[in-house]
Amino acid sequence: MSIEEKVSNYKKTLEIFPNPQEKYQYLIEQAKKSDEFPIELRVDEFKVNGCQSQVWLVPEEKDDKLFFKSDSDALIAKGLVTLIAAIYSNETAEDIANSQIDLMEEFELGVILSPARRNGAFSMLKTIREFALKLTD
Repeated sequence: MSIEEKVSNYKKTLEIFPNPQEKYQYLIEQAKKSDEFPIELRVDEFKVNGCQSQVWLVPEEKDDKLFFKSDSDALIAKGLVTLIAAIYSNETAEDIANSQIDLMEEFELGVILSPARRNGAFSMLKTIREFALKLTD
């Protein structure tokens, strides 16, 4: 499934929820369902700068595709990074680097997230793109 298809699927899901509180609850559910994150990966090397809470993104390259493990010490941030990691995992570095999708706009996150959380989401996306760009150079 392409990045665009994954975004479309998540967008349809988020549109089901009529108010911001329900969207927050959806992000919290994503956090609770996320894979267990190895404690030994909670290191500065994988920490996302610019987030209000602590967020970790760990890239792994396998068969010319990137996969991301993620975690946070805050439920909403964890749900958000889980969703972002799912969108960009199992994609080539080139596809990630060339993706022009604005998740903030697509998911209307600017409406439900505080300015600090929006900055954190931008930092998460920037970190994923930077991982991808390193591999395409």
